[in-house]
Amino acid sequence: MKIKVGFGYDVHQLTEGRDLWLGGVKIDAKLGLLGHSDADVLIHAICDAILGAANMRDIGFHFPNTDPRWKGADSKILLKEVCRLIREKGWEISNIDASLAMEKPKINPHIPKMQEILSETMNIPEEDISIKATTNEKLGYIGREEGANAFAVALIFKS
Repeated sequence: MKIKVGFGYDVHQLTEGRDLWLGGVKIDAKLGLLGHSDADVLIHAICDAILGAANMRDIGFHFPNTDPRWKGADSKILLKEVCRLIREKGWEISNIDASLAMEKPKINPHIPKMQEILSETMNIPEEDISIKATTNEKLGYIGREEGANAFAVALIFKS
């Protein structure tokens, strides 16, 4: 069996007039994340972790923000495509470990739904998807509620 690990990171600015999508869940909030797609920072970090583990570049390479096809795109579609791409090369996802940093709103109540949606999207068990949420203790752009970031690690394998 061959095993590989990948790391992903993403950041998006918070702004008025946008929906807040995190882990495939629309969260009621005053501010949403700004981006070419739906700006789901958590899914984008997971995509980069999976692609990185498979040595298949990054989310921007596969879904460039210069391509109008991805304008306003649902990030679950991007994640589903990333999973298809790595499976085409014989890889399977063992597990995902992700962390999301933002001051508001509180994310912990939404984590079970995120795990459910991500499980369906990636076709892996919910217990193989770890999502943690934290604040930045009022420090930096996250602390000032100007943005959010996410980190993810993916373990993939080939039999």
